[in-house]
Amino acid sequence: MFSPGSRYQGVGDTYQVSRPGRATVLATPLPLPQSAPVLGYHQSAGGDRLDLLAFRYLNDATAFWRICDANNAMVPAMLVARTLIAIPDAGA
Repeated sequence: MFSPGSRYQGVGDTYQVSRPGRATVLATPLPLPQSAPVLGYHQSAGGDRLDLLAFRYLNDATAFWRICDANNAMVPAMLVARTLIAIPDAGA
């Protein structure tokens, strides 16, 4: 269901959620943050985009979530105000 390398790959089975008067939908459990060794830090500059940083350091623009996990950031917007952004090991 999820592409290889996705943060949701292997998190478990989907489950159904029903709300009164609404349709039943499938849900996926939220993954726990994956900790990987930090190789270094990127000094943030205006206009940095997380997908471009992920491509530059991890060779995969869709791995931006790994940078979020390394910085204990639930959403990418939490990294905007940071001066230094931790970069995880690409191979871990």
